[in-house]
Amino acid sequence: MTGDEGPTQDERASLRRVPVADRSNKVEPADFAGSPEAGASFLSFLDSLPHILQANSFREVARGVAGAVRLRRTCLWMLGGHVVKTGLSRVLISLMEQGAVTDIAVNGSTVIHDYETARFGGTSEDVEAGLTDGTFGMALETGRDMNLAIRRGRDEGFGLGESLARDLAARDDVRYPELSLLLASLRLDVPITVHAAIGAEILHQHPEADGAAIGETSYRDFLALGRALEGLDDGGTVLNVGSAVLLPEVFLKALTMRRNLSDGRPRKFMTADFDMLRHYRPRVNVVERPTRTGGGVGYQVTGHHEIMIPLLAWAIFEELQVGK
Repeated sequence: MTGDEGPTQDERASLRRVPVADRSNKVEPADFAGSPEAGASFLSFLDSLPHILQANSFREVARGVAGAVRLRRTCLWMLGGHVVKTGLSRVLISLMEQGAVTDIAVNGSTVIHDYETARFGGTSEDVEAGLTDGTFGMALETGRDMNLAIRRGRDEGFGLGESLARDLAARDDVRYPELSLLLASLRLDVPITVHAAIGAEILHQHPEADGAAIGETSYRDFLALGRALEGLDDGGTVLNVGSAVLLPEVFLKALTMRRNLSDGRPRKFMTADFDMLRHYRPRVNVVERPTRTGGGVGYQVTGHHEIMIPLLAWAIFEELQVGK
């Protein structure tokens, strides 16, 4: 023995202790979840969630979005392609109709899945099978027609998102128009900006791809996003759903440009990240840096999109009823 065993019995007898009644607690019975009740309303379910950690964050995000609607502030949703692939288009379109989505920013895969779903009634190919023989991403109509739409949009002065939306709207072979965020963006006047990553999207494999057209239309969308951020000031919201790298980076650059031109504004807005995993860039570029430098608040809620986003939408709808 070395004599380094720790405090002696006599020393431990002198430890200073405090009564439980004098100690503050982070968790009390009133914070616990309620019991399940068959046939109860969604509001009852929402109220039954524990008033602890991410359940509180979830409720605050819903309240923040509803508050932005009432204040007529920007509600920006940044969407990765997985959001469409998991069948959430109807949910998002309903939120657009309620004013809970005023602007949408997406990557290239999001509009590819949206376009294919609306026009052909199916999307999301077997990548590994197609990679074996070099046919992955080589669907004729997708690559040809979306690229031609982008080229037309460049010539007509549109951004990438509006170029694709207008192409779908002009077609008579769209099988599921009610599922298209692109078409809803035209119908509801909700701008959808597409932020291309050259070489990262299947459209760029096709002979109709025009790098200059892709770059010009996507840059128009970047500038449009920067203008939209002005409406975040004092009560707006930004939700990043399913983009681990691209959209958090685009958002940070658009925000710094907007603040540079607007005396440090927008400020005092809410941000939230929803994804299956917690990634570095959404956390620092969406949840932390913009709010720490602007007096706002940020949340990170982790879970599968196909579960969390419908729950969030229902919670937002409930919050929008408050005070009516």
